[in-house]
Amino acid sequence: MTTVRSAIISLDDPHARQLELVGGKGANLAELLAAGFPVPGGFCVDTTGYLAAAAATGLDDVLAAAGTARPDGALAARARAALTGAPVPEAIAEAVRAGYAQLGADVPVAVRSSATAEDLPAASFAGQQDTFLNVVGADAVLDAVRRCWASLWTDRAVSYRAEVGIDQHDVRLAVVVQRMVDAELAGVLFTADPVTGRRTRTVIDAAPGLGEAVVSGAVNPDHVVVEGDGTVAEYRVGDRATAIRPRAGGGTEHVAGTTAGRSLTDARIGELVALGRRVQARFGAPQDIEWAIDGTGALWLTQSRPITTLYPIPTDRGNDARAYFCVTLAQGLVRPITPVGLSAFRIIAAGASRELFGHPLPDPRTGPPAFAELGMRAFVDITPALRSRAGRTLLPRVLDLMESRTAVVLRSLITDPAFAMRGGSIATFGRGFLRALIRLRVPPVALLSALWPAAGRRYLDRLGRPAREPADLPPGAPVEQRLDRAEWLIGQAFPMVPRMFPVWLPGMLLLAAARRLAGDAMDGTASDGVLRSLPHNVTSGMDLELWALASRVRLDAAASAVLSGAPAAELAARHHRGQLPPVLQDGLSAFLRRYGHRAVAEIDLGLPRWSDDPTYVLGVLANYLRLDDPELAPDVQFARGARAADATVARIVDGVRQRSRPRAALLRWMLGRVRQLVGLRETHKDYLVRLLAQARSEVGTVGAELVARGRLAAADDVFFLDLREIRRALRDEQRDLPAVVAQRRADYRLELRRRHVPRILLSDGTEPEALVAAHAGAAPGDLIGTPASAGSCTGRARVILDPVDAHLEPGEILVAPSTDPGWTPLFLTAGGLVMEMGGPNSHGAVVAREYGIPAVVGVAGATVRLSTGDLVTVDGAAGLVRSASTES
Repeated sequence: MTTVRSAIISLDDPHARQLELVGGKGANLAELLAAGFPVPGGFCVDTTGYLAAAAATGLDDVLAAAGTARPDGALAARARAALTGAPVPEAIAEAVRAGYAQLGADVPVAVRSSATAEDLPAASFAGQQDTFLNVVGADAVLDAVRRCWASLWTDRAVSYRAEVGIDQHDVRLAVVVQRMVDAELAGVLFTADPVTGRRTRTVIDAAPGLGEAVVSGAVNPDHVVVEGDGTVAEYRVGDRATAIRPRAGGGTEHVAGTTAGRSLTDARIGELVALGRRVQARFGAPQDIEWAIDGTGALWLTQSRPITTLYPIPTDRGNDARAYFCVTLAQGLVRPITPVGLSAFRIIAAGASRELFGHPLPDPRTGPPAFAELGMRAFVDITPALRSRAGRTLLPRVLDLMESRTAVVLRSLITDPAFAMRGGSIATFGRGFLRALIRLRVPPVALLSALWPAAGRRYLDRLGRPAREPADLPPGAPVEQRLDRAEWLIGQAFPMVPRMFPVWLPGMLLLAAARRLAGDAMDGTASDGVLRSLPHNVTSGMDLELWALASRVRLDAAASAVLSGAPAAELAARHHRGQLPPVLQDGLSAFLRRYGHRAVAEIDLGLPRWSDDPTYVLGVLANYLRLDDPELAPDVQFARGARAADATVARIVDGVRQRSRPRAALLRWMLGRVRQLVGLRETHKDYLVRLLAQARSEVGTVGAELVARGRLAAADDVFFLDLREIRRALRDEQRDLPAVVAQRRADYRLELRRRHVPRILLSDGTEPEALVAAHAGAAPGDLIGTPASAGSCTGRARVILDPVDAHLEPGEILVAPSTDPGWTPLFLTAGGLVMEMGGPNSHGAVVAREYGIPAVVGVAGATVRLSTGDLVTVDGAAGLVRSASTES
């Protein structure tokens, strides 16, 4: 078949593989047809046809009137009306009629939308535009083409494009017209398991009739899981009570289905698996395939698109099973890390290799072999720990405190034969652990801190002096020295940060010992009470200072009016110009001098600090002004929490004194040390962020120099290069910098949209968390996590994925993927906290306890299963989140 007009292109034409002409669906079908796969013949009404129709119907004017504003339902409705309210231009109509005639007289066809932003590796857009099945007759085909064009502007399609950052003015639509397969059996096939991520599995859903029944969810299909060796691991027969069949004269109808027996024989399963593997090999990536078997038994492919939800896996994984732990997720970051931020992590990881395990690297910029960058996040290969007795014992116990859900997943891997213990790994890990204890001077420093907390704090101050009192380079220092200093600052994270752990670690150990000593007198609620309003916590101190500033602003009419009446971004610009009312200008400047090194996602060196952009801080201050109940004031609550903690300690001690006075005296001393030491756990993070902030400043200076040399378009482009590339750029050895930066920015924007990041990822793509059973005994609708801060509260949920520009009303339940210190100003007005990540001693849990708000952490899928406005109850002692509908 040949091209009929410029608006029509046959699927077997080589030009039909051009995305810009035929869209994602059409290009994929043409690629399959060219490779010899069984694809029904047909043609495309290409994007030139859509553009001509759009111009003829006035769509261009509709879009021009909308300008660059974020599209809404009104725009979508006007666009649909423009495309459906006018006939198809005559030249295009004639071409479509001619193309349809070449397929046969009144042959049934499927008419499918194929957008240029569809079925792409990064975004599938599945189901966003319309498909019409069993279309018969030229007039019906033309009507279906017009309705496909209009479906580009459904509310859901417009909203989806806006969500994924695709310009509404740039998207185009082609329409695929194919011979209809009168399917006896049809379904979908995934060449990788879309739930667990395992790349070696094939997953098949099948049902009698047209595949639309399976795709639309109209039936419960047969579900088949096939392992890489061809073994059928699971065959679940669906009810298949309904089938969708072609109707005489056009259209489809629902008829009674066949519910008995299996739909697929073993031979058919093998044929489908083999076909799927061939399609995957053709496209070079796992595929989501639609297939159909007609009345003659012939197998047809009707669609193939990439599986966009799979998490990237290591490309050099070899045949040995490996397990990777996401370090950045454990640190509270769901979002991706900039290239320069990942480069900094490599240097930090190299320091850990040197300081903890005695393995220095020739070039720290490369990072140790265990370090991996996957999906622009930092992972660490924990396979040696899994295969060693010491690692199996210690790692889950540490994670029980810091990231409890990951500990559950990790324990599930211990029983996996792929991670059986190996002698060499046991010895290596054990020696490394002992060496780390000695190199970090853990025993003597811990003893010093436990006996004399003030001496421990002085030790922290001495260790943190390089971060707290930077020695600046002289003005005019060569830019290469700036880069050297940035790398030196990053390199100070190790040994500085881990040497701080032994100072506060005795507090955690004494808390555990106190629980054993007190027995029944100290249950989980009492333990949380001891940890309320801890002294010496730099993060809660920062939050209280911000509250104090809000209190001063409240008393100043001019400052209060400006803060309440202008957008935070505008206020930030005015602050940089020195144009805010004096109380706000001076108070914010003083706050930023102390805490301007901090930020949301602050462990990413590539992200701006609050001193660079105080928009978030100003938004939090404005939020604080809405808190008008004096009893809920954070400073009042903090003081009340300190008194309650003292009372809790006294109550526990009195309970033990009735049995043993010496034991009670020892317990009082232990709990006193707990309160003096545990709050110091935030100090090492503060010093680390100070180092990164200084390093960021130096790298920013290098970026400005590269702009002056004409190598970069903007100074902040430098943060989308790694440190090795920056050094080569200074030597004029790194070429095509603008192209590299543009691609990295595009990749970063795509990864920002990823809502799910695996806690642990196996080298075959499996996410073992998907295989771990949920908590037993949970009622339907309950969200179960780890108890983090005792107490119960009921309020409206507020799902926040990024705290910048976030709005949290006093008393609302903050629901977040995770939190770092940049989030904690929101805690001061939150009624409760629910996090997808974390353990009882993760950052969010500690701060929640200090502020006395109920918290549950490690709640899988919380930001998806809860929606803003849901009325929920958070039971921090039980680790339970329950919706109002469940309670009723």
